[in-house]
Amino acid sequence: MQFKLKKLLVTGGAGFIGANFIHYWQKHYPESLIVNLDLLTYAGSLDNLAGLPHPDRHIFVQGDICDQALVERLLQEHEIDTIVHFAAESHVDNSIKDPAIFVRTNVLGTHSLLEAARKAKCRFHHISTDEVYGTLGPNDLPFTEATQYAPNSPYSASKAGSDHLVRAYHHTYGLAVTTSNCSNNFGPLQHAEKFIPTVIRSCLEWHPIPVYGNGSNIRDWLYVEDHCAAIDLILRQGKIGDVYNVGGHNEWANIDIVKLICDLFDELKPREQSYHSLIRFVTDRPGHDWRYAIDSTKLVKALHWSATMDFKAHLKRLVLLDLGII
Repeated sequence: MQFKLKKLLVTGGAGFIGANFIHYWQKHYPESLIVNLDLLTYAGSLDNLAGLPHPDRHIFVQGDICDQALVERLLQEHEIDTIVHFAAESHVDNSIKDPAIFVRTNVLGTHSLLEAARKAKCRFHHISTDEVYGTLGPNDLPFTEATQYAPNSPYSASKAGSDHLVRAYHHTYGLAVTTSNCSNNFGPLQHAEKFIPTVIRSCLEWHPIPVYGNGSNIRDWLYVEDHCAAIDLILRQGKIGDVYNVGGHNEWANIDIVKLICDLFDELKPREQSYHSLIRFVTDRPGHDWRYAIDSTKLVKALHWSATMDFKAHLKRLVLLDLGII
């Protein structure tokens, strides 16, 4: 089934992945209209939307996805045909401190959007996370779309709840939905609280680099523009009702990424003392999942997607950007 994809409501479009998606979409589909609904919490910034290729085709609305009346009005007023749902509370540490806001935004907010989409008969794409699958041991195979859900934090549990709601709205009401579960994203515009920006900022400011536990936790890293290209393919060619895993096939232990970034700073902005001296191991957080890894075979075979990024090259580019060299 083909969908128009001409008038999009993007939720959380002032955040890291959402803003990158809007830049990507305007670059590839300049004729589309994007209505960007974002509450502008600490994680969103209008600065992320600077330099859009077609600012006249972008409408920003500051608002809450839990405000169903607002969502319904936007869908009707702008004749929206597609919702791309990024908006979420996503910081695991914050979910441990205050889980209620994660349930409100990730579960109740998604429900609000689904109800509005059902009434307007919109296409609905939901962005989720590999964390809903739980954790992997060193010899376990990567997560597939058939992996049983086993969320271990309030954040991942709230995202699992939203995933189930999306599935239910397709099977119960026939809503045209797809879901993508992605691995850890990195790239431009990422919020300072996240792992890679924290390491880079610590090096820039010559502050201690905090590393949970012994740094052995492993993540699969996905360049954000590769993620945007995957969402594009799913929107245009994905099977309605299906789930697609999006991963970089690029597993790194946290401590190895820290060391790589320190090596880059030693090369690009050398000091008398190596940046490696800034590394500090700190108390691990509760329930810290040891390893995530995504198997993207379904996406690759069905939609011919591939992760194109060179991890070290993109990481070096981020450091150069933050140093003001490029």
